Amino acid sequence: MSQEEEPTEGRRVGIHPLIVVFGVIFGLWLFITLIIPKSKNLPNHGPSTTPKTPVGIHKIVSTDLIPTYEATGTVTDMKAITILVPPATTDSQVVALLQYFQKARLENSLDTLLPATTPGDKLGEFAIADIYIFSEPQYSVTESARALGRGAHAPGEFYPSSIPYEVAMEKVRGHYAIDLYNKNSPERASLGFGEDETGVYSKSYERVF
Repeated sequence: MSQEEEPTEGRRVGIHPLIVVFGVIFGLWLFITLIIPKSKNLPNHGPSTTPKTPVGIHKIVSTDLIPTYEATGTVTDMKAITILVPPATTDSQVVALLQYFQKARLENSLDTLLPATTPGDKLGEFAIADIYIFSEPQYSVTESARALGRGAHAPGEFYPSSIPYEVAMEKVRGHYAIDLYNKNSPERASLGFGEDETGVYSKSYERVF
């Protein structure tokens, strides 16, 4: 009968340690490479889940000609003005009009273009203003300005309106907001409409300045 062989002194029994070490290293490499996604391969959606949400201060410049426009309504208690431009007005032209209004405000001549929203105010004729630009006559009315001025979370049962906030918001082509009492953000303008405070933005929203 054959007799079991006794371990020889000095002989290693089992898997060689180097094989174990290389196996662990290879396993870690697979884990890092295949399981943990690399950030550079991930799609860049920006820091917000809301499309076109403002990140810092954007600056869009247009050299297009300004479109013809008409001030169609004012809401005195909300310091708001509605503006109507032709239906064929492009986004680039809307930006040009926003820049035109901004330049006039900085030169203290905006009151020659639009009715003053804060006449006699110590900070000027447009110390506070919301200027909404529309390209459809049925929405370029004070009812739209009131709905937008009340905000996204105003209860509809208390403020019935023929133009709902959600509809008015999507019809805005451009928005110029002025608040000279806010030293950190005295003005802002955008294509479309958005509320930084509530995080509600129209589909066409894009910050201009």
